[in-house]
Amino acid sequence: MFEAAELGHKIDKKRYEQEVPPLRAALLDAQYEMLERKKFPLIILISGVDGAGKGETVNLLNEWMDPRHVQVHAMGKPTDEEDDRPRMWRFWRALPPRGKTGIFFGSWYTDPIVHRVLNLSDDRTLDHQIGEILRFERMLHDEGVLVLKFWFHLGKKVQKKRLKTLEKDPRTRWRVTPQDWKNFERYDDFRTISERVLRETSTGAAPWQVVEGLDANYRNLTVGNAILSALRRRFAEEDRPPAERRRSTAAPAPLTPSIDQVHLLDKLDLSRKLDKDTYETKLEEQQGRLNLLTRHKNFRKRALICVFEGADAAGKGGSIRRITAALDARFYKVIPIAAPTEEEKAQPYLWRFWRHIPGHGNVLIFDRSWYGRVLVERVEGFCAEEDWMRAYGEINDFEEQLTQANMIVAKFWLQISKEEQLARFEERQAIDFKRFKITEEDWRNREKWDLYQIAASDMIERTNTKHAPWTLVEANDKRFTRIKILDTLCDRLEKAL
Repeated sequence: MFEAAELGHKIDKKRYEQEVPPLRAALLDAQYEMLERKKFPLIILISGVDGAGKGETVNLLNEWMDPRHVQVHAMGKPTDEEDDRPRMWRFWRALPPRGKTGIFFGSWYTDPIVHRVLNLSDDRTLDHQIGEILRFERMLHDEGVLVLKFWFHLGKKVQKKRLKTLEKDPRTRWRVTPQDWKNFERYDDFRTISERVLRETSTGAAPWQVVEGLDANYRNLTVGNAILSALRRRFAEEDRPPAERRRSTAAPAPLTPSIDQVHLLDKLDLSRKLDKDTYETKLEEQQGRLNLLTRHKNFRKRALICVFEGADAAGKGGSIRRITAALDARFYKVIPIAAPTEEEKAQPYLWRFWRHIPGHGNVLIFDRSWYGRVLVERVEGFCAEEDWMRAYGEINDFEEQLTQANMIVAKFWLQISKEEQLARFEERQAIDFKRFKITEEDWRNREKWDLYQIAASDMIERTNTKHAPWTLVEANDKRFTRIKILDTLCDRLEKAL
């Protein structure tokens, strides 16, 4: 992929000085238009060989664009906080909102390439990381993000000359480090691995553009024009009538409903109960067990993420309170999920969950979760069919990344009967201190009971994985519900620790 970037591309000073002013003005106009529309964010990746002008290009973009709406992220070695979480966590947190630009100087490509060259990983690991990157960028694209990837290249002889030139000049000497020369000694290895990674990750959703980095004039005009062209194409696509727009993904094949109308949740025995004395004995026993497990020395290298889903009034809140009663308040957090805020709407839908991922030694509980994409958003029509259909794979990938980072993902679906839900709704309306629990939206959701049951059955079937299995909880009896959940959590923790 690098041959065309070793041809000695150059732009003379006269042409450069003629083309830069109108380019800068047009680029600034495009940036303001993107900011005004707030339909999508722009991500620019600046990668490549040492001495090829990456840092100068980042500085130039900050000069040519309004820096108030540009976020630059120089991604170096992960911090201890970042090492505690999945590899992609720090990149998710840095994503720009719609209308803004994020420049990544060092990105999700840096460590996979460097580690493979230094033999800190093997081909199998690199293949896995490439797959992870492809899924990440595909999701960004499907969520509307415009991703531009630039690789700045220098031939081996040219890079050596460039490093020496920078080193001799007192004004630029600081740019060349001992690590740059160590990397140069492995130039051939870096070229081989980088070429492989670029070839496998240059996709229609996020293609690579390789730029020869020797001549600053050529480099600057190439990058500036590429950004301007990409923004103008995006604006033109948005301005087309909806029927004429290109679909970001192919229309999905429809899910085939069960022809006998029998679903997964129909097979649960909702008559299961516990008497009060047995419940109180087991509650104390299981809460003590959970407390000891979360204080175990091995838990300091793990984290527990609990996900609670179920019909309205199924007992999620009460079950969560029985868990937190057994935990040290310093090391757990409960995240109630409601309709997304304006800040959250400006990001890909998983962003608001990635931002809460805990460090090791902590417990995080989601009262409703990312499964809203394939439940309420599906049933209520808040997202297109192609979006909730692709979400199954995106969610499975997200949860797999969590487990690979030594996190235990415990997912609970609390199932009650339609009759029991009605009884609980009526109780909430009748008792003053419970009225806040019942809303008009709960009654509206109840009218779509069958649709939610079908969506939940599809969800459980398609996201019940070995690394993050679902636990289906018979929830007509609250005592039985709480004990089954506590017992399941303790079993999962004991197995992991």
